[in-house]
Amino acid sequence: MLTPYGQACPYYYADAHRKPDVRELCHLLDGSPDQAKWTSSLCQTCPVPEIRRANACKTLTLHAEIGRSRWRFWSHPHMVISATCSLSTGTVRDPRLGCGLCHAPLEFVVQDDSDPNAQGKASA
Repeated sequence: MLTPYGQACPYYYADAHRKPDVRELCHLLDGSPDQAKWTSSLCQTCPVPEIRRANACKTLTLHAEIGRSRWRFWSHPHMVISATCSLSTGTVRDPRLGCGLCHAPLEFVVQDDSDPNAQGKASA
């Protein structure tokens, strides 16, 4: 669903059928004590839509909490995202890239033109 800031987020939900009383939720915070403090203004700087566009791995699990910088008392609350992988059973350092074990790297095979068995070779 589209957030109020125009990004598609799989965890955002808004009940728009009841216009005067719009109910908005972040399902990433389900069961968390921070769920009561969540507002849709946190979607403006939330990195989850970018993470899900960059990495659609099925084994990547995102965890969220609402945080504030310790030393910058003037900073606004923001979403702090961490990730774990159920296949490698560990934390993921950069959720945009993944753990590195789930997907095998691509191998490119370049065929040599001097090979007589090469397919697609035109006969003289």
